[in-house]
Amino acid sequence: MRKKIIAGNWKMYKTASEAAELMDALKKDIGGVSAVDVVVCPPFVHLGSTVEACKATSIAVGAQNIYWEEFGAFTGEVCGAMLTSVGVKYVIIGHSERRQFFGETNETVNKRTKAALKHGLKPIVCVGENLAEREAGRTFDVIRDHVMGSLSGFTKEDMLKIVLAYEPVWAIGTGKTATSQQAQEVHKFIRDLLLKMFDRATAEAMRIQYGGSVKPENITELVAQPDIDGALVGGASLKADSFAAIVRNSMN
Repeated sequence: MRKKIIAGNWKMYKTASEAAELMDALKKDIGGVSAVDVVVCPPFVHLGSTVEACKATSIAVGAQNIYWEEFGAFTGEVCGAMLTSVGVKYVIIGHSERRQFFGETNETVNKRTKAALKHGLKPIVCVGENLAEREAGRTFDVIRDHVMGSLSGFTKEDMLKIVLAYEPVWAIGTGKTATSQQAQEVHKFIRDLLLKMFDRATAEAMRIQYGGSVKPENITELVAQPDIDGALVGGASLKADSFAAIVRNSMN
């Protein structure tokens, strides 16, 4: 039985005081939840304080990106050793916004994922099609390209440390949500692809999240699907009541 995982991606939101306020509320609401894995992913500047806030709770902290070099003259980048040194456990890699606005490719996602694994971090690797690709009937082609390119060269043991996140780009921040049937269809496609790339045990053990306008109202139906193992939550993770409700409703 795969354990559900709910991760909140704060993106480029929250000042220091706002981040502290959000964490205070989350600790009270869901700080003791163990039935699902709960992860919060604040901007880099809040990682240390958020890790500190999560001590003595079951909430883990993730970063929103990682660079593949160990150290060096790479202004603006953050390496794996820096993340682990402040207590980070997860890292989002290849989010659609990174692909869209910052030139992320399957090759760089692959390199970042390898760097994360080298430092004992748990990568949340994102894949997904945009609206034009879906309307052109290319969803499965895009997903196959993202999964095979991003995960090239990994062993079965590596794969068990990776979480995949399917995010239909047309449903992120738009208010549009893939129906649970649409999401399940792609999740099953991904799991079948993992079976071909690795083996049945690996495919059945890997967790695949859904991301795209996840709300307290739709999470229960989403995670009830056989191949959906949680959610990568954007806007709804910025409010303690909505994120806590998503976590609680995912356990129903």
